Amino acid sequence: MTDQIRVGVVGAGSVARAVHLPLLTKRRDLFSIAALCDLSPAALELAGDRFGVPAGSRFPTVEQLLANAGVDALLVLTSGSHAPVTIEALTHGLAVFSEKPLAYTLAEIEAVSEAIGHRSDRLMVGYMKQYDPAVVRAASLTPDRPRPRTIEVTVLHPSTPSQLAVSEMGPPSPTDTSAADVSRLAADNRELEKQALGAAADSLGPLYSGILLGSLVHDLAVMRSLGVTIETIDHAERWPTDTFPPSFAVLGRSSDGVRISMRWHYLEDYPAYREEVRWHDEDGSVELVFPSPYLLHAPTDLIVTSASGDGADRKLFRSPVEAFDEELVAFHAMVTEGRTPRSGADASRQDVITCQQIAVSLAHAEGLTLGGEAARAHPHP
Repeated sequence: MTDQIRVGVVGAGSVARAVHLPLLTKRRDLFSIAALCDLSPAALELAGDRFGVPAGSRFPTVEQLLANAGVDALLVLTSGSHAPVTIEALTHGLAVFSEKPLAYTLAEIEAVSEAIGHRSDRLMVGYMKQYDPAVVRAASLTPDRPRPRTIEVTVLHPSTPSQLAVSEMGPPSPTDTSAADVSRLAADNRELEKQALGAAADSLGPLYSGILLGSLVHDLAVMRSLGVTIETIDHAERWPTDTFPPSFAVLGRSSDGVRISMRWHYLEDYPAYREEVRWHDEDGSVELVFPSPYLLHAPTDLIVTSASGDGADRKLFRSPVEAFDEELVAFHAMVTEGRTPRSGADASRQDVITCQQIAVSLAHAEGLTLGGEAARAHPHP
């Protein structure tokens, strides 16, 4: 294999056109976009024309892409669970980059793991914040600090269209996907939510799949980078219960007693996306403040506060290096050099477990009947 790898891209929606496809095109030294796949003919044409993918290399189904494109690796950028496409690509011998969430259920994770086998260099899951220079710098500092007393996460999330409006080149995503395909995909999502949560999926399914596994997992990944993993969920609540997306709050603990607080708020007209992860210990604080993920090269602020004489010293670190770009470089190294990625199936398994634990706590608080994997694996005390 040459240094440039031929990639197939599954999913040509707004985020793919705003982030992944431009960066793949920028890194022609590492990648060639050899094939493109989307259920929407108009999205396929729009992305194919913009990023120079020949008409003969555009496919409406993954099966056709895998049978005809001759690619080295696959990027899975669609909405929903990515497990079925990931498994299909792995069984064809391809390396896979899967955007999060990799899967909605533990059963899917086990199927992916079986397809991977004993190779750790066949699957990368897209937690791009782990490659953010500010997170990498913070991760280098925390092993020498006292164990944190608490980690606090806050996310203020305006509408996704408002975030993409300042970043996506060209018109919004076309809406010509067939009604049959839309219905099938929605039914597939509902079935996976029910497998995960049982009857509680009717109330908690969209929050579980769309917000916990679709957004909060980024913060779980950041905490893992800092050396902290949630083991126990003590409390969870959401409000208002008649609005979606809502706000929700989670309190949890690591195995060694670090208290973790997470608050996530959907505020449709909030001026700008904001995400904060704050580590507080006896020596001071390590804080990460993230901009909208769709503002490429907008730096994350790393602020380290420590004692200085009879006052406090605050040091700021910023870098214009793009986390998504660094993630793609790491994917290339995985494919060409066999390097183990920072997150694969095991990280996704931990995220599914944590998100199911949160769903268990929410169901208990709201008096919902819980079933599925969550009830079997995480019974509420």
